[in-house]
Amino acid sequence: MRLVLQLVARLLLIVALCLGAATVWATFDAYRSVDRATAASAQRVAHALQALYWQELLLRSSRAREHLLPVPDWRTLDMMKLISPGVCVEFQPAAAFEKPLCGQSQGIGKTPPRWFASIVPTFLGSHAEVVRPVSPRAAAAGAVVATPDAAAAISLAWEYILNVIDVALLMAVAIALLASIAIAHALAPARTIVTALQRMARGHYRTKLPRFRSMELAMIGGAVSQLGGRLEEATEQRAALTRRLIEIRDDERRALARELHDEFGQNLSAILAFADTIETASAKEGKDIGIAQDARMISQATHHLMASLRDALKRLRNPLPEELGLEASLVNLVDSWRSQSTARPTIQLDLRGDLTDISDAAATTAYRIAQECLTNALRHSSAREISLCVERRVGEDDALLIRVEDDGGGDATRVARSAGFGLTGIRERVAAAGGSLSILPARGGLSVAATIPLAA
Repeated sequence: MRLVLQLVARLLLIVALCLGAATVWATFDAYRSVDRATAASAQRVAHALQALYWQELLLRSSRAREHLLPVPDWRTLDMMKLISPGVCVEFQPAAAFEKPLCGQSQGIGKTPPRWFASIVPTFLGSHAEVVRPVSPRAAAAGAVVATPDAAAAISLAWEYILNVIDVALLMAVAIALLASIAIAHALAPARTIVTALQRMARGHYRTKLPRFRSMELAMIGGAVSQLGGRLEEATEQRAALTRRLIEIRDDERRALARELHDEFGQNLSAILAFADTIETASAKEGKDIGIAQDARMISQATHHLMASLRDALKRLRNPLPEELGLEASLVNLVDSWRSQSTARPTIQLDLRGDLTDISDAAATTAYRIAQECLTNALRHSSAREISLCVERRVGEDDALLIRVEDDGGGDATRVARSAGFGLTGIRERVAAAGGSLSILPARGGLSVAATIPLAA
């Protein structure tokens, strides 16, 4: 999952939690606001009745204090204005058949659903009545008792919640949208960094990154640039060491070829001469025929060893590209494999592009890779047809492509993981030249392709 989507999802979760908390708080505050309205109504009515009480006490001094209130004119429209909607007020002690004076409760709030009307009182409790004395200095003046309407309280709470949720939802959507845009803008440089890392994975280590405004991203970009520089230096050092190793190995091969030619080859020639002499002398003198046959068998074995020695010397001596050029050496390589046996698979050679101006090092590398790939295809598969294609690709990426395909089956994944000497040598030469190697399935067999960059 993309990082932007993860951050947006977490932001939406936080907004949802905040919205839920705001809803719970709004429910509690709206429900308890009725208690505050009830207390305020009781206080206002008690204050108004206190003024009326002292007025009656001054004007009607002949009456007993306990009979001053309530007077008939206290239930007026002005007194009802002092009572909050959904609250009823009565005077204590109440007169016979006297009804509470209630504020407007019709049309207050919105009709809540049944689940809300049943849940809210369960968790928040019921409303208590509020008692206020008419006059703290005259206890006989009576008291005011205010009682809230539970249904009106729940309706008011539901309407308040709906209003809060509407505003909160709009704010949540706006916050989520703006925050998503801000997060996407802040993380936009991450795509550039990922692209640079992908280029580095493909071997382009010198990837220049722009300067980022964010300090953290700037530090990451600097670290990526430093890593690319170090990887390029390490790759160059490894390529130089590999080239040196190949040079040393080629020198050893040439030295070994000289030793084999000078020592082993001369000894085989001497053995062959001795065997021919013994066979000829035995035939002239008419001695034991078995001696002549043994000498003939020694000659045949010596010829076989000399043929094997010549093949070994061909592989060990200086590569043909240094003498004949890449194109002629590849033709000679394919012809030599074709001439060894008619039972061998068919080898097709496809040369594309101008191969005449390729340097000795690149030509030697290409020749050795083609030679080793053909050897592997002939020895380790039951191929009936092998194709060798060498292509010169010109343009910005001047490179040499060597591809060997066969139809002899084989598991490309297993071969790619192989640590045999042949593939190891190919990998070393490709790495030394700064190229790339791929082993893929193709036409019922395997396709080994190497790309060798050419110097400008």
